[in-house]
Amino acid sequence: MTATTIPHVSTVRPRPASPVPASDKAVFRTRADEVYAQLKRDVADFIFVPGDRFTENEISDRLGVSRTPVRQALFRLQQEGFVEVLFRSGWRVLPFDFDQFEQLYDLRMVLETTAVHRLCEADRRVDRSLLDTLADIWLVPAAQRSSDTAQVAQWDEAFHCSLVAAAGNAEMARVHGDVTERIRIIRRLDFTQQPRIDATYEEHGKILKAVRANRGDQAAMLLRAHIETSQAEVRKITLHQVHLARHAGKAAPR
Repeated sequence: MTATTIPHVSTVRPRPASPVPASDKAVFRTRADEVYAQLKRDVADFIFVPGDRFTENEISDRLGVSRTPVRQALFRLQQEGFVEVLFRSGWRVLPFDFDQFEQLYDLRMVLETTAVHRLCEADRRVDRSLLDTLADIWLVPAAQRSSDTAQVAQWDEAFHCSLVAAAGNAEMARVHGDVTERIRIIRRLDFTQQPRIDATYEEHGKILKAVRANRGDQAAMLLRAHIETSQAEVRKITLHQVHLARHAGKAAPR
């Protein structure tokens, strides 16, 4: 009987590809994050306006990076509803979704009025230092008020975020931070004139005084009216205003 010859099978397994060093991954992620942040600023600052088209190569050349982090950044912006990819023709900045902004303002209203109620409850552990910091900015004599639109705009956003953060609910603050990020672009079309700055100082001051006096219902009522004013301004925004904002270069957030 002839013995059957069994072919030799190598037991040597192919060597797996060398992993990308952690340091290289970190650098790659950092570049993608930087591109993402820059493009988002470009949209928020109206360097790009709704309807503008561009290619990955154009962004890559302008920012001096490869197309890979550019593509990753654009996919993130696509998921957030800022841009869309066009078949074989690059990317386009999406028009504002005003229905979505309305819903985000409604959510903001719920979060912030809930926060001020919590701040006025005696049994709650709240961050009084945050409230003191806000008082140092907003409860000042008229002669000491800032007239710098960009600075006041930043303080305004910090005011609302600090109210929620001071209430001591980290999850509430996280959700509010996300809402703030998503409406920032539209808030930049309000708050460009001195009367708006004056009104903001007055309204923030009244809200703070009510909170510090533990008058929750009054604080919530004042805050609701304050946000509704901003929400009403959003409804008036037109694409023409967006283009004017880009060319004027003076849009700032409310």
